[in-house]
Amino acid sequence: MTKNHLKTIEQRLLWLSHWMIHNANHIRPNADGIKIGGHQASSASMVSILTALYFTALRPEDRVAVKPHASPIFHAIQYLVGNQTRLKMENFRGFGGVQSYPSRTKDTDDVDFSTGSVGLGVAITSFASIVQDYIHAKNWKADHDLGRMIALVGDAELDEGNIYEALQEGWKNDLRNCWWIIDYNRQSLDGVVREGLFKRVEKIFDAFGWDVVRVKYGALQRAAFAENGGEKLREWIDNCPNQLYSALTFMGGAVWRERLMEALGDQGDVTTLLKARNDEELAALMENLGGNCVQTMADAFEAIDHDRPVCFLAYTIKGWGTPIAGHKDNHGGLMNKAQMATWQKHMGVPEGAEWEKFATVDDASELQSFLDQAPFFAKGRRRFSDVIIDVPQIEISTDRETSTQMGFGKILDELSKGTSMLAERIVTTSPDVTGTTNLGPWVNRRKLFARAHQDDTFKRENIPSTAKWEFAPEGQHIELGIAEMNLFLLLGAAGLSHSLFGKRLIPIGTVYDPFVARGLDALNYACYQDARFMIVGTPSGVTLAPEGGAHQSVGSPLIGMSQDGLAAFEPAFVDELAVIMQWAFAYLQKDGEGDPDERTWLRDETGGSVYLRLSTNPLEQPGKRVDEDFRQGAIDGAYWLRKPGPNCEVVIAYQGVVAPEAIKAAGVIADGRRDVGVMAVTSADRLNAGWTAAQRARSRGNIAAEAHVETLLKDLPPHCRMITVIDGHPATLSWLGSVHGHQTIPLGVEHFGQTGTIGDLYHHFGIDAHSIVEKVNGLTVGVTVGD
Repeated sequence: MTKNHLKTIEQRLLWLSHWMIHNANHIRPNADGIKIGGHQASSASMVSILTALYFTALRPEDRVAVKPHASPIFHAIQYLVGNQTRLKMENFRGFGGVQSYPSRTKDTDDVDFSTGSVGLGVAITSFASIVQDYIHAKNWKADHDLGRMIALVGDAELDEGNIYEALQEGWKNDLRNCWWIIDYNRQSLDGVVREGLFKRVEKIFDAFGWDVVRVKYGALQRAAFAENGGEKLREWIDNCPNQLYSALTFMGGAVWRERLMEALGDQGDVTTLLKARNDEELAALMENLGGNCVQTMADAFEAIDHDRPVCFLAYTIKGWGTPIAGHKDNHGGLMNKAQMATWQKHMGVPEGAEWEKFATVDDASELQSFLDQAPFFAKGRRRFSDVIIDVPQIEISTDRETSTQMGFGKILDELSKGTSMLAERIVTTSPDVTGTTNLGPWVNRRKLFARAHQDDTFKRENIPSTAKWEFAPEGQHIELGIAEMNLFLLLGAAGLSHSLFGKRLIPIGTVYDPFVARGLDALNYACYQDARFMIVGTPSGVTLAPEGGAHQSVGSPLIGMSQDGLAAFEPAFVDELAVIMQWAFAYLQKDGEGDPDERTWLRDETGGSVYLRLSTNPLEQPGKRVDEDFRQGAIDGAYWLRKPGPNCEVVIAYQGVVAPEAIKAAGVIADGRRDVGVMAVTSADRLNAGWTAAQRARSRGNIAAEAHVETLLKDLPPHCRMITVIDGHPATLSWLGSVHGHQTIPLGVEHFGQTGTIGDLYHHFGIDAHSIVEKVNGLTVGVTVGD
């Protein structure tokens, strides 16, 4: 009976997913007058695969990343088992309805990994498997068995380079319990996949230690191959070009017969095989590829009895089972109303019963019983949680010159010496820049992670080295190759560990700040899933003077400001850094299941990830500061380093490592007996977010709403001018003058840097003390002339 149930479910999912898309595009009122879309053909090609996977193979501990364009099938599965509502299905791709692509944060059904930007959902499953191994290697009494991390992959997704970077990293980390199921329909958005490509792809998977399982022929085809003449039919299928196979599928049974008779019909046994089937049966035979045969897929999954990574190459027809099957334009194509009406009759769905789960089922109670017993759904929802970890007091010496990068390393080193639960749950990672981003002391004490112990050869051979790198199951650092996409994918997977695996990790990644941009798609993807991690970009800016423009970041502060779910900071001094990191370790653990708080939009109630932009330039430290204005200001985004007087003429607002230049310039200006204020900005991101939220609140009637930055600047006289300065793009702080309407001159870096001393480059870009003073004097001259 299982076989019959699977076929019934497959047909129900095919109908419900396509009706949901049709309803959105042709029935529901369309306010914008544009196509809603929904990828009917891409869904149809995977319906058999998803049916077999969800209702025979999956266990509760497994986690799945669904191909973005198969989202309607996923939602139909959730609807069928009771995890999704009809109301949201009817509002597919509408406001508050089921999402275009599966989303952990936007959908209410049971999404394991968000997908959307193709390739990322594929690659994150391999890193989730590594994270799962990391957790199970620790003595944490994991509550769940090892699950398989599974990706449903569109064949065109394999054009994405990050997939191959992930394959390499998986091999390095002895990847296991990972399945990638490729929907090999040989059609992409713009055309048909190149002939012979997958022979190359198979070799790549094989080279990285994956088992490759070809699922090419369905049960009907295998039965036909056993008949007289069947081997000749198989040979013809194997040699048929992708484009021709797709075209013949679209044209149907009569054309299939014509072409096959032309090619094979003069051979009696093949002629007999073909004549034994009418046109409809012949079309069903030729379209019965392995990936479109639910029982064949179930058998393929069941046959895997090991934990090695597996790539299933499932041959499918794009648009299988629908009138648009095989057409080269069907990726974004939709069945029109006439086609849908005809297909509805073919599917046996009565008018008025389009949304009924069991509209075509003879014994609904029997099918419901089968659904209820499906192992994957039997234990209910599969999102977990873990305890909130206490954050110990973080202190750091401020009695000597040091850099924020050195301060970061010192803070982690001090944590590594202790026995706190926070230190136990921190996992660090870096794309081959561990030593140069000051993670070395942490790694020396806490070791690198590997499932099996590996000696440090240099240590064994008594060769002195500052890097005492020993690999062990208890290790707390995962070393990566030079691939920033992998960094953010690993941070994303580790940052979901509490939800996926029931054990909270505190992931910290380091990267050269300019190369944040190289992993930006994966960073955005991790934030979109509400993964929780700390990313440290260091060293940063033209302050990295001798390295030249290729290693000097300019726009990364704007990335920090614009990226949702990421609180960005750029402290100048290590006491600021200590305050921010202590706050951040708690912020990472806030409950993010609800919407961000509308009162501040700083996500302080729901938490998020944190980005620290640090520097290698040692600065003279301000000494021990304990006042609450400083501590809270460092967290909220700014505080007065030098408070302005009632007749303040100039405010210098700086962010980050240029602090000494701003302080020196203020001293020069003050020597001229002018009232000057110095504002230390630690987070333009949080200042700006609070400001826009306060404006929104006032527009909604809360006239008492006031942002932190508004409070800081509200007593400045109207004639006061502002100079903003940052080793980064000047737009980061240029908006400050808009808060209360003060004239502002933003200073920063707008062009690629070059080699030189810090002084040379600061002067070249006009962010040194002398340039700041010149700008202030220029403001004064401008006022005199204007008056």
